[in-house]
Amino acid sequence: MFTYAKQKQVVYLLVYVHGIIITGSSSSLVSALVTRLDSVFSLKQLGLLEYFLGIEGKHLPNNSLLLTQSKYIQDLLAKTHMLECNSINTHMVSSCKLSKIGSDTFSDPSLYRSVVGSLQYATITRPEIAYSVNKVCQFMSNPLESHWVAVKRILRYLKGTLTFGLQLHPAPIHKPLSLHVFCDADWAADPDDRRSTSGAAIFFGPNLISWWSKKQPVVARSSTKAGYRALAQATTDALWVQTLLQELNVPFSNPTVYCDNQSAVLLAHNPILHTRTKHMKIDLFFIREKILAKQLSIVHILGTDQWADILTKPVSTSKFLLMRSKLNVISHPIEFEGGV
Repeated sequence: MFTYAKQKQVVYLLVYVHGIIITGSSSSLVSALVTRLDSVFSLKQLGLLEYFLGIEGKHLPNNSLLLTQSKYIQDLLAKTHMLECNSINTHMVSSCKLSKIGSDTFSDPSLYRSVVGSLQYATITRPEIAYSVNKVCQFMSNPLESHWVAVKRILRYLKGTLTFGLQLHPAPIHKPLSLHVFCDADWAADPDDRRSTSGAAIFFGPNLISWWSKKQPVVARSSTKAGYRALAQATTDALWVQTLLQELNVPFSNPTVYCDNQSAVLLAHNPILHTRTKHMKIDLFFIREKILAKQLSIVHILGTDQWADILTKPVSTSKFLLMRSKLNVISHPIEFEGGV
């Protein structure tokens, strides 16, 4: 990634092997840069962004950009012989609890690892499947039949949502945009080791720019500790995004972190060190330091408004569809060569 700034105008240039994406706030500056590069490297200009590293860019009438991986997912369905499968509304049953035991060993572990690895790449434009993909990734070493059933359900969901992708809205770059971080934790959710799952979604202005679903490295002895560890990881990621935006010369306002665990929020604002928190001293001081320095604020929200909820657990169909739209995942008809 390269940046060029001139008189409050900025151009960004992304290079991967022989592919280049160039964008910026000034069309004349972009044209001048392309002309200069073409005189040295003999470029082939392909016009507006349409396809890059398996990611398709669809320009919508409202000037927004829809990033999809429809062709990539369609190829994955063909690889698993599921092009004709019946689609389904959600990627995981709300009562699903995958475990290391409980069913026969899957007959083709190599296929399992290959498909799950491909699904990891699909989460680049499909944040709503991050939790389920993270879950099936935890059984790479010894996949069971129940794990493969879960993988096939993800594929069936993707079959019915081929035209869905991540929508990016245009936003001014010369005035500070807000950073909003939603973080959540599902306490002691893993039936094998009772570790919790953390999830977060970071919005820059109207756009979702970063998200994750992770299993916590240690067992949390209370929901407060699980929520606070998720809060600490979300804070770390928010500060990283701030550093990146500074390097890109993009103005932003200090982030606000939204957490639905009221005890964790109260602890962030008043970290009384007692026996219940003695194992969390580093996280306590880290978050408290950022709050005192006014580098971010921590806010409590209702669980119904927690957009990161689907990144930590399987939920009901109605809640999943609602939260999916909150993550800016929308549909748009896309035609493939030869038909869909």
